[in-house]
Amino acid sequence: MADQIDTRISGIPCIIECVYFFKQPALGPDCDSDWDANGYTDIEFEVLDRRGRPAPWLKEKMTTDDVARIKALIEDYLEKTERDL
Repeated sequence: MADQIDTRISGIPCIIECVYFFKQPALGPDCDSDWDANGYTDIEFEVLDRRGRPAPWLKEKMTTDDVARIKALIEDYLEKTERDL
């Protein structure tokens, strides 16, 4: 089961389901790629209503600030979960 986080978009309660998460730590200047040298995080998620059904209408309401906030929530949640293992 994918990780789920309760949040709000435009004041509407919803669930964020993380479907993909990859964090590449910075590997330094000797790497072939500047992405690998600097590190990056790749996150994909779905927006669900409170019953767990896909909510594309709510995803359309998301601003760039919402996307950044949700990605930060996912990263914090997964890092905390990893520490608790």
